[in-house]
Parts: sequence; structure tokens; C-alpha cells
Amino acid sequence: MDTLKKFFPLSFKRLDSIGNLIVGILIYLLVGIVAGVLIGLAGLITGWIPVVGAIVGWLIRIAGAIVDLYVVAGIVIQILAYCKVLK
Repeated sequence: MDTLKKFFPLSFKRLDSIGNLIVGILIYLLVGIVAGVLIGLAGLITGWIPVVGAIVGWLIRIAGAIVDLYVVAGIVIQILAYCKVLK
């Protein structure tokens, strides 16, 4: 459980009201949107380079998948912590 608290600190903070839960979910969504825009921008900048662009594009897609997984896991963990399934 301590490992989850280290990787997802926002999910375990301020779980006393539904308003704080909604704010936490919105923060996770905002992080996902900003990271998606930055990853997309990096893909556009490096996509025109013939060989390196393909390699960087592949790495950028992996980074995007990791960010998406982090956001979804953070939201799920936050909801479970709010419902007192996780302590």
C-alpha cells in the first residue's frame, strides 16, 4: 500500500468530501490532457525526420500509453480510496 501512496499521492489526499474527489479527478484529467498535447506536439516536431522520426514516434506512443495508464489508474485508485476500499 505504501508503494501505491508513493506513485499516486493525489489519490490518497483529501478524501473527506465528494467535492475533493471531483477536484482530484479533474486534476488527473488535466494532467492527461496536457501530457497528450505535449506528446502530440513532440510527435509532430519529430515526425518529418525519416528514420529518427519513426523511432521517436514509437517511443512517444509508448510514453503516451504510460501516461494514459497512470491517469486511469490514479482515478480508479482515488475512487477506491474514497469508498474506503483502499486505506
